[in-house]
Order: sequence, then structure tokens, then C-alpha cells
Amino acid sequence: MIPVPLQTLAGFAAGTLRGDGACLVTSVNTDSRKITAGEVFVALVGDRFDAHDFIPQVAASGAAAVVVSKINPAWGTLPCAVIEVGDTLLALQQMAAGYRGHHGALIIGLTGSNGKTSTKDLTAAVMARKCQTRATLGNLNNHIGLPLTLLSLREGDQCCVAEMGMNHAGEIKVLTDIARPDAGIITNVGMAHIEHLGTQDAIAWEKGTLAASVRAGGVVVLNANDKYSEVISRHCQASVSMAGVGRGDVSASNLRADATGTTFTLDFSGEKLETRLPILGEHMVGNAALAACMGWRQGIAPADVADALNQVKLTGGRVEPKVVNGIQFIDDSYNANPDSMIAGLRTLSALGEGRGRRVAVLGRMGELGPIAEAEHRRVGEFAASLKLDAVFSVGGSEAAWISEASKNVPSEHFPDHATCAAHLRQWLHAGDVVLLKGSRSARMEQVLTQFSAS
Repeated sequence: MIPVPLQTLAGFAAGTLRGDGACLVTSVNTDSRKITAGEVFVALVGDRFDAHDFIPQVAASGAAAVVVSKINPAWGTLPCAVIEVGDTLLALQQMAAGYRGHHGALIIGLTGSNGKTSTKDLTAAVMARKCQTRATLGNLNNHIGLPLTLLSLREGDQCCVAEMGMNHAGEIKVLTDIARPDAGIITNVGMAHIEHLGTQDAIAWEKGTLAASVRAGGVVVLNANDKYSEVISRHCQASVSMAGVGRGDVSASNLRADATGTTFTLDFSGEKLETRLPILGEHMVGNAALAACMGWRQGIAPADVADALNQVKLTGGRVEPKVVNGIQFIDDSYNANPDSMIAGLRTLSALGEGRGRRVAVLGRMGELGPIAEAEHRRVGEFAASLKLDAVFSVGGSEAAWISEASKNVPSEHFPDHATCAAHLRQWLHAGDVVLLKGSRSARMEQVLTQFSAS
């Protein structure tokens, strides 16, 4: 943070301050285990925890202030300031909203069913060619993570690429009210979170809330390959551009994939550049087009955009190539839904051509509700249609539906990561290519951890 008087933060949160209001603070934290001297600690309350229980330890660790919604007489006199509020989560969000206006950086909001974190990384890399840019760490993109991202903006930061996630209706509105984005990107509208929203149309409406929130005079970039983009664009007050593969104001074409990435032509409405993306997967090229379009609309020269894409690195666990004992793993284990599963399988199929065997090792996909079985089976059927050399599933009954549906190719279900890894150690040969993918709850990276430990 830019140094902010404690009284100012308390004002943002509409809280009652007891202590030195002139004290300057430069950090806000919600993790009692990681408090450092001079920080403001916000005591959040969850279903299974209450951070108020740790206030004495936090104060003793050197916190400048604690933000609380109740006072426990057992604390005695704390060696730090206290900001008392009605709701600590709301206070965190209000502090972030206030600080967002106080700081004044360009805020680029980003959401979508697939590819949010990858597109966030790509966009941040492109925007860094113009100005000092900060972005959401990992995928801290929810009602707690977004405020912490905004509160992490430092002196000199001129742009923030803020990822916005959701799984229930109304959540994007909460985030846009906090961030008040100057620009926005929607990667796509898929089936993720359909368990809670019911229909893909409802998902599109929720995602579209970001685009509609971008101020007049701002910029919205939508996916030219997504069927919902035209409808979403009609609700925008900002200027809208489209980007995608084979179409859009910025478009990628002539894709040539190899074992380390994809080379393609990037067309900026007539200005064409040969571009190299050192990341596996055609779907990643679509994400790169979105990032390129945003950078271009923000005044970055196409040549600088292309150079930024050429050197980009993604957050771990996203189509990350790893070679173990001569076997190439594609670690795409961070998360999954039906659309991203299919994209990952396409990447495996293309990468494995002319090499060793192509093997999919897949886990469950979460938040699919009543369509869970149909979607898991659809993924299995698609994997079989690619004529892969094997389809293995790991975990409970949902994952088992994938291998059950993978008819006409070798398939098997394993109850846990260790059993699967043991089978892979015996079965794989040098030169084989293995895709690891599943929802975060499936923890598919543990298959590789177990395999590598042998």
C-alpha cells in the first residue's frame, strides 16, 4: 500500500477507531499466522473459524491495528489500535473500495468460465510494457481475495489486472462495486458453476455484469469466438472490441503448435505480426488474443504486445510441461470444467502426434449439479474420439464416469493418486505424453508428486 493514515482506513470502513489515527500503515492482512509489524489485521469470521480468537497473538506480533466486530474483555488492554466495525468482511471490502479511489490505478477487471488466471497473467505481461502493473496473486479472485489484491497496490503501480471469480448469482456485482473497473475482459461463457446458477444463460448474465459495470470511456474486450459476446456487448456503456482465433478486431490465425508452444499470426485490424506463445494449447492462443487486444486498446504498440507474449510465464499448474524420467507430463491440474477438459484433451492429442503414447489422467469436475454424470461421460467420449492410447480416471464415482465412457480405448479407474501413480510407473515408457487435469478438489498434481517420488 501507499502509506495511509489509520484514521483514513477507519473512515473507509465506517469504523470506530481507538488509538493513534495518524499512524501510517502500508499493509492489510487477514491471516493471523503471517502478521508482520505495522500491519492492519482484519478478523474475519467464517463457518468454521473466528479470527477474533487470535487477536491477543496478533497484537503481540506487532500489528498496528486490528479490525474487529466485537470486543472480548479477556483481551485486556491491547498494545495496538482497534477499529471496531459492524461486519469485518464488509469492512475489508469497504477499505479496498476506498483505497482503490485513493490510489487511482487503472483497474482491468477479468472474469470468465475458463482461462481467467491464464488470461490475467497474459494481460499483466502485456500491460507491463506500458506501465508498472500488479495482478491478482494466484487465483485470489473472490470477495476476500479481490479486496486484498486492491489493498496490495503500491506506490508506482499504474495498472492492476484484477481477476474476478464467482459461483453464485450476484457475486460479480459485489466485486465490481469494490473495484469499479476502468476496463474489462470476459474470457468466455461455459458450464462452470452451473450447479449454482442453473443455466448457461444465467452464467452469461452473471459474467456480463463485469462488462456492464465498466464506465463510459472505458474498454471492454470480449471473446469473438463465444456465442454470448454479442449479447453481452449490447449492455455495455464502454467501448467494446472483440478478439479471438480466426475472427475479431484482434485475431490469431495460422496456428503452428509444437512441444513448447504455438506460433501464429496476430492481426491487429490489418497490422499483422508473427507471434510466438511459449505455452501449450490452442485455447491459450485465444486467451493471448484477448490480452493482446486489451493492450492494444490501451495504446501499446503491436510489436511490444507480441514481444510480451513471447516471454510470458503462467501461474503454475496450467498446461505446464514437466519431464520426469523421459516422460512428458502436461500439468494442467489447477482446475477443470467440461470446456477446459476438452481443450486440454485437444492439446494432448496434438502434442502427442508422432511421439510416444498419449495418455489422459483425469479427475472429477466440480459444481456441475444434475448434469455431472452427463458431462463427465461427455469428456470420456470425447477422449475416446481422439483415439488416445489410454484414459485413466482417479478418485470417486464422478471421475469413474470418464473412464467408463471412454470406450474403444484402454481405460481404467483408480481409487486414489498413489494407486494411479504406481500403475503409471509400471506402464509408461520414455517418450509418452501424459495430461493431468481435474478440478482443484481432485488435486491431480498429487499423481505427479507420487510418480516422481519413486
